Amino acid sequence: MDAMKILGVDAVGVGDRDLRYGYAWLKSQVKRASTPIVCANLVDKSTKKTAFPPMLISKKVPNLKVGFFSLISDKVDLGPGRDSLSVEDPHAAARRAIADLRKQGATVVVLLSQLGKVESEDLVTAVDGLDAVIVGRNVSLLQKGRLIKNTILTYGGERGQYMGRTVLSLDKSRKVVASESDTYMLGPEVGERADILALVKSFEDAFNEKMRRQEKETAAQTQSVKNQEGQDHFLGSELCIRCHAEEGAQWKTTSHSVAWQTLINAKKDATPECIGCHVVGYNQPGGFVSATSTPNMSNVQCENCHGMGTRHEAFPSSTRAVTAQVCITCHQGENDPEFNWEKKLPMIAHDNLSGQTIKNKKQKPDGTTMMKGSGSGSGH
Repeated sequence: MDAMKILGVDAVGVGDRDLRYGYAWLKSQVKRASTPIVCANLVDKSTKKTAFPPMLISKKVPNLKVGFFSLISDKVDLGPGRDSLSVEDPHAAARRAIADLRKQGATVVVLLSQLGKVESEDLVTAVDGLDAVIVGRNVSLLQKGRLIKNTILTYGGERGQYMGRTVLSLDKSRKVVASESDTYMLGPEVGERADILALVKSFEDAFNEKMRRQEKETAAQTQSVKNQEGQDHFLGSELCIRCHAEEGAQWKTTSHSVAWQTLINAKKDATPECIGCHVVGYNQPGGFVSATSTPNMSNVQCENCHGMGTRHEAFPSSTRAVTAQVCITCHQGENDPEFNWEKKLPMIAHDNLSGQTIKNKKQKPDGTTMMKGSGSGSGH
């Protein structure tokens, strides 16, 4: 929210994840940060009114009024807010919001949708009067926007790695006559803003410290669980390499063997949603707990691809191949949008001694390294 204020965002839609800590908490943060949140169908049960302003009109463009409203799906779990909030039918709320914005003189009407791809497209098909829709909530990236009837829809993905640009062309009477939308990757060539970077660093440092404290508190309990007698568990590559020395030596030439370092470089080594694809058996019996208590389970190792060591057959009757399903557990979606199993598997195969995935490391100005994208799980 602080970053949105610095960037001068015109309007923000409410999603179910924003209510993770409850309605009262979200309201307090909106007030603190003066965030321009709108939602036309999230209703406060006690007042029977919308929980936040249903819409707003921006006049930043000279001689043009741009109306914004947002919708939240009526199929989501509102979490702690379910006792104090309800969700009105999105179609009914959309018709009312569009009519109200037009009465207020809105030249262009934009929906910030938290309905997901299918529900957003269904609404545009059924409801007239929308000029543009920014589609959110579990939405895959589309490089080009979709035009449904006279409405352009933009799909920017989920993690803030892309920026959508929608262009509306108006005639002399201020009516939209053409529209297009493109989505651009925010790659290394996009420079950092010092003020935003400071916000991110402050958050991540505090979050990492919090997670480390929690790790210490849970380490003892997890240790007892993973050591349960007779239970299948992970063993770590050191044990595997005792018999599979050549395979172990080849593995060390791949970026899988330094996957944990990529998280450290990105300051994501205490982010739970990232850790699982950079270690062995995260929060599973015998698997990775923390960098301090289970350092031997860091990196993507033998058991990530070949399964738990205690299930290993000493004299198997047939070779068990690594399937695409094993790899796309991590190499999928926005984690690795360009992943191609047929092309990438040979790069880490045990007969490949070229070290080509390690060579894909890129040196950063501060002396650390960052992976370019081959073979180290998510978060390249």
